[in-house]
Amino acid sequence: MTIQSAIPVTPPGDEVNASGHRFDHQRQWQAALSLRFEVDSRDGTGAITRLTRRRHHGPLRVQRPFYPEGRHGCCHVYLLHPPGGLVSGDALQITAEVASGAHVLLTTPAAAKLYKADRNGVAWGQHTYLKVADGATLEWLPQETLAFDGSRGEQTTTLELAGSACCLGWEVLALGRPVGALPFISGHLEQRFRLTRDGKPLWIERQSLDPLHPRFIGAWGQGGCSVQATLWAVGLEDEPAAIEALREGLAPSFHWAVTRRNGVLLLRYLGHERNDAWALCQQAWQILRPLMTGLAAHVPRIWLT
Repeated sequence: MTIQSAIPVTPPGDEVNASGHRFDHQRQWQAALSLRFEVDSRDGTGAITRLTRRRHHGPLRVQRPFYPEGRHGCCHVYLLHPPGGLVSGDALQITAEVASGAHVLLTTPAAAKLYKADRNGVAWGQHTYLKVADGATLEWLPQETLAFDGSRGEQTTTLELAGSACCLGWEVLALGRPVGALPFISGHLEQRFRLTRDGKPLWIERQSLDPLHPRFIGAWGQGGCSVQATLWAVGLEDEPAAIEALREGLAPSFHWAVTRRNGVLLLRYLGHERNDAWALCQQAWQILRPLMTGLAAHVPRIWLT
């Protein structure tokens, strides 16, 4: 007589612990966060941007909203990932929707770390989806990302704007750990950006970072640089004037340049100093924010800790 067991049997070679997490080539640890912000005018004192939806799965959270610019000002929210970095098999998904009239600033409390892939070369993934409604404003200002040697993964950012929506954001990436004499000499990272307004593509970009590819060290590509940054601004009334303001307000350097295409202002940095890239983006934000929103830049206090 054959007895069938309802208890699944783990095939040889499949490493699964009691929590269900795998440690073989199929490992995957998921985390997701979904946020929605809306304007609330019910108390009769004026419009207040409120966090009206907060759903999470796994180690991805937010602190309570802060209003350092006043109760009716921009809503500051910090995205928290307690592990502090991504390892093989991690799959993070962040979704944020900003409804009409709302103004939100999203940032992180510390640099994100992309650790070396495991012995199976399993990649990590981080996917961010930002949706900004007509008349809304979103500032996406995460702290820098540090990719350790041997890291493998994909990072995607999708921005969907509607009508007169405004968005200002950046991504700062540092490769390797120069202080520890551990450069980025192995691994593979892929970054993808997609920005649309009313469904029309404005900026689509794919970047593959492979230290073994000629592009990584060639003067026509990465040029051997270990730090790069991209800042974007969409919704400026006068883009040429904004570019001129950046050129006047930022220290001249061969490491950065600014341009505009299809209504998107792009500031790029390529060099070797993470602190310089961060300082450049922060200074550019302080110049561009008043031009976009009419409000002076208010540095999130988490950056000062």
